[in-house]
This record gives sequence, C-alpha cells and structure tokens, in this order.
Amino acid sequence: MAPTIPFRPAPARAAWVMLAALVFGLAALMPARAQDAAFRQAVAEAAAGDAAVAGFYRDSGYAALWTGADDADRRAALLAVLARAQDHALPVSRYDAAALTAAFRTAASERDRGRLEVAMTTALLDYARDVQTGVLVPKKVDPGMLREVAVVDRRQQLDAFLAAEPVAFLRALPPHSPVYAALMRERMRLAALIARGGWGPGAGDRPLAPGDGGAAVVALRDRLVTMGYLRPTASAVYDTGMEAAVRRFQIDHGLPPDGVAGETTLVEINVPPEARLQSVVVAMERERWMPDDLGPRHIWVNLPDFTAVIVDHGRATFSTRAVVGKNQPDQRTPEFSDMMEYMVVNPSWSVPRSITTKEYLPLLQRNPNAAAHLKIVDRAGNVVSRGAIDFRRYTAANFPYSMRQAPSDSNALGKVKFIFPNPWNIYLHDTPQKALFANDVRAYSHGCIRLADPVDFAHALLAPQTDDPEGLFASYLKTGAEAGLRLAAPVPVHLVYFTAYPSSKGRMTWRRDVYGRDAAIFAALAEAGVVLIPDQG
Repeated sequence: MAPTIPFRPAPARAAWVMLAALVFGLAALMPARAQDAAFRQAVAEAAAGDAAVAGFYRDSGYAALWTGADDADRRAALLAVLARAQDHALPVSRYDAAALTAAFRTAASERDRGRLEVAMTTALLDYARDVQTGVLVPKKVDPGMLREVAVVDRRQQLDAFLAAEPVAFLRALPPHSPVYAALMRERMRLAALIARGGWGPGAGDRPLAPGDGGAAVVALRDRLVTMGYLRPTASAVYDTGMEAAVRRFQIDHGLPPDGVAGETTLVEINVPPEARLQSVVVAMERERWMPDDLGPRHIWVNLPDFTAVIVDHGRATFSTRAVVGKNQPDQRTPEFSDMMEYMVVNPSWSVPRSITTKEYLPLLQRNPNAAAHLKIVDRAGNVVSRGAIDFRRYTAANFPYSMRQAPSDSNALGKVKFIFPNPWNIYLHDTPQKALFANDVRAYSHGCIRLADPVDFAHALLAPQTDDPEGLFASYLKTGAEAGLRLAAPVPVHLVYFTAYPSSKGRMTWRRDVYGRDAAIFAALAEAGVVLIPDQG
C-alpha cells in the first residue's frame, strides 16, 4: 500500500493547526476564510478543462474529497489501487501513484492542496475508465473492431464513488470474469518468467519427427522442458514422451495435433515469451471491452480460432469449425456483439454489392453469360434477361442491377443461414465449399462466417424450443422453399478476436494474429503509456 499522510480529525483547533502546518506549510496558519478562498480558486482553475470535475466540485461547494482532515481512508484506498495498476497492464504514468503521494508530502499552500485535490479526482476517473472499460476506443484502433463499449459517464462515476465505501467501489471496477482473472495470473507468470531469463534458446527451424535424434532434438527437448510441456529428461531422441509433449503444445496453439515438429509448429514454439505477454496484455484490454453479461446461452465466434461455439451457463455445448473473412482490408470479419433472432432455411443468396461490381461485373463485360447460376435483378426486384443488358456501358459506380442465386444444393449459402440483424450484413451460414474446413488457417470468406456443421448447429439452437429439433428443421428444409425459422428466445452472438484465452480447464491457449489487429492494439496501448515489463531500476 502506498504511504499516505494520516489526516485525522483533531480534537481541538490547535491540534488541527499544527497538523495542517506540518502538511501544507505556513500557509495553513492563514485565516480559515483566506485558506478556503485559495483552495476553492485553485480547484476551480485546475478543473476548468473538465466539465464533469468542475461541475462536481461546484455542486458540492468545493468540499474536499481527498485532502480534507476526514479523507484519509478515501485517499489511502485510491493510492493503494493506483500503486497496483501495473497488475492490470494499464498506463501507470497516467495516474502515477508515487507522484501523487509525493505531492501530499510537499504541498506547501492551499493552492497546492487545491491542485492536488483535482489531480486525485482526475486520477480516479482515468483509472476507473481504463480498468473498467478499457484504455482504448476499439474502432479508433482498427475499423473492423466495431464493438461498442458502454463507458460510464464521468460525473456519474464521481457521484457513485462519493456515495460508496471506497475500497469496495474500487474493487468492483475491473472485470470480474474468470477469464480476466486467468489473464491477470498469466501476465504475472510471464512477467516473472521473463525476469528470470525467459525460455532460453529457441528450438531451431529444422523439422523434426519421432525417431529423430541429435543436437536439434536436444534443443527442442530443452525448449519444451522450459515451457512446461515436457518433464526434464536426458534423452536425445524424439521419443514418445517428446511426441506427446509436442502434441500438447499443438493443442494449446490451435495446430493439428500430429505430434510432429513441422515448420509451423516450430515457428510457434520459437515465439518468445515477450510476444506471448503482449498477447495477454491485449487480451486483458479486449476483456475490458466485453459486456459484463454475455448471456446464459450465447454464441461465441473467436475469429483467430476459426470456431463457432454455443455456450450454455458457462459450458460449451456445441462447437464447429468456421471459415472467416480473408485478410484483406474490405473482407476481414468485423468484431461486435448482437442478437441472433432467426435462421433462414433454403436461403437465396443476394450477392453483396461489392462482390457484384468488383468480381462479377468485369466477368459479365467479357462474357454476358458468365456466372449463369446467378440471376440479374433490377431495382424493382424483377429478373432481367442478360441479353437485354449491355454490361459494357456500366461501371462499378453506376451498375443499376443486383444479382441473386436461388435456393439449391450449390447455393453459396448452402442449406441455412443464421441472422443477427446488423448494419454490416454479417451472418453465419452453410457453404458447399466443405474442403476449406480441413485447413489449419481458415480465412477465405468475404466477411461472413461459414460453418462446417450448420445443420447440427441449427439443431442445437432449436433444442430449447422443441422436443424434436431435427424434425422441425427437416420440415422446413424438405420444402425446398426459402423460409424463416424464428428462435423462441434470441441468442446473443459475440464475434471476438482473442489470441490468448484460457480454456475451460484454465489452461492458457494461443492463436495467431491473422488480421494483425492485436499488433495494432498493443502499439496503441504502448503509445498510451502501457509498459510490458516495468523498469525495476
């Protein structure tokens, strides 16, 4: 806990005068009215640039929140929390507990006290915002991070603090999810590991397989031991123990668990702990952006994990592989939360405008009969004969038609799509391109999310509202006609992007930064003052 000046109510005016003089110097011996005027003026001047703070003090008659004789508990609670801000990977220089503590020791006038009063309030508000809802605004870092974060109004925050017990209020600010707690523990573990020298030398880049031996295997063995995947051993052979260790590593890192140290596996094994720590710090910031309540039943789509999961009361009850948007500026899948309301069985595919004009129009200009599986539709919704259109007359800007694919086995959306209405027209859907799900990295779509097992996903979603979800879905499917099937209770959908995340068993798992978003977040955090490893000097 940071040291504080022990302000306490004095039993007599003389005692208070002596204490005040010790803290604030000879200025404390000024007449009370002059002291009050100097303090008020300093507070007003210091708070002038912050409407919330200025209004708070004005409405309270400039009563001290931190620097008064009765404010020791409040003061101590905040300074103690600020002193541990690094535990949350926050920009500690923004609220510098050491500087505030020193300011209490050196304040020599009522004006000093007034400025310190506002500095403490500002520190509280900055810390509360950062630890509660994040240091950054997501979409200012990357336009694909569309998550809306519910930031608490600064004046409301101050009023709530004033009405609360200080320690309890401050403890309630950070996320209380098990995920955040696990990330904090991992941050501390990795920081301590790095301070001890990290994981030592890398494992090299020569692919290795069971039965191999020699120096390269020894290097791999030592790396796996220091990373905690293999018990210490003197073996210089890629034996069954090393194969099992590599398999465990691959599972934790989202790689095919074949037990072979191939090129991709070695790249991940050689990632330094500092990079893993960056992933954890970014994940903590991302967790601060998430809503407190994900929903007792919700859908969790972690883009770099390429999966879609149904979660019921904290337990994954269904999981399927997913294909997400390509790593191109206009095709990356965005991040946001919404409510899934219904599914469309036997969907038609309305080709997005961007695909129509960028991909299909050039084809049609060369050959009007190209992409014959798609209908040309005018603005009134009527199908138009291709022979009646001179496609060469149009550009991407003035092409007046849209394109649509009727329901069929070859439809781009397959048998079903899952709708959570949003301005970006993102949804989950089936696909006839099943071969893509066999790949390790599955970033191939134009932004929507394709599912490997969409029919089973539909059955799982329908299970709470019918005793026969398979029969209900099949009754819609067999008609061959496009039809909406509404969910009895809308289900929250969270499109997220975590490259570091604890498993259900509490073990940390890691994924690759496929869109480079984590790198952008960490750069922004560093610019804001977040330090990966504080200087111990």
